[in-house]
Amino acid sequence: MCKKTRPRQSGLTLVELIVFIVIVSVGVAGILVTYDTVVRHSADPMARKQALAIAESLLLEIEQQPFTWCDPQDENVTTAASAAGCATSSQAALAATPGESRGSNVTPFDNVVDYAGYTAPATDILGNASAALAGYNATVLITRAGGAAPFAGFPADAVLRIAVTVNGGGETVTLVGYRTRYAPNAAG
Repeated sequence: MCKKTRPRQSGLTLVELIVFIVIVSVGVAGILVTYDTVVRHSADPMARKQALAIAESLLLEIEQQPFTWCDPQDENVTTAASAAGCATSSQAALAATPGESRGSNVTPFDNVVDYAGYTAPATDILGNASAALAGYNATVLITRAGGAAPFAGFPADAVLRIAVTVNGGGETVTLVGYRTRYAPNAAG
C-alpha cells in the first residue's frame, strides 16, 4: 500500500500574522511618539540661542562701559578721589544717571552703573525694538562684589557683579560678569 503524503504548505498562520502586526505596531507607535516629541520641541534650541545671544550682547555692552568714580559728564570726573567727590551720586547709589537712557542719541548710558536696574523688552544696540526680538525681556542687576572672595583684595566698591537675565520664548537665561574699577578718574 502506498501512503499518500500531503504536500507541505508554506506561509503564515493567522496567529503568526497577528503577532507580527502587534510587534510592528508597537515599534511604529514608539517611533511616532519620539518623532512627535522632537518636532514639538525643535524650536526650543532656537529660543534658547536667541535669549543667550541677547544676554551676551547686553552683558558685553555693559562690561565695555567705563567704571569710574563719577559719571563721565560729572564736572569732578577727573579729580574725584572717591564717589563722595562726585557732583552727582548715581555711582555711589548704583543707579542710572538721571536723564540718561540706553540707546539715546543725546544722553546715552555711558557708565557701567547706568545699567543698574535696567529692565525692558530686548532691543537692538540703539534701543529700537525689532520683530526678531519681540517677546524677549532683559533685566540687569548690578551689585557690589569687592571685599569678598574671589575679590577679597579689592575695596567693596571697586568690583561690580553684573547679572543679565533674559526671558522669552519659554526660556530664561542669566549671565553673570564682573567689572573692576581700574581707572577711577578716566573720563571715557
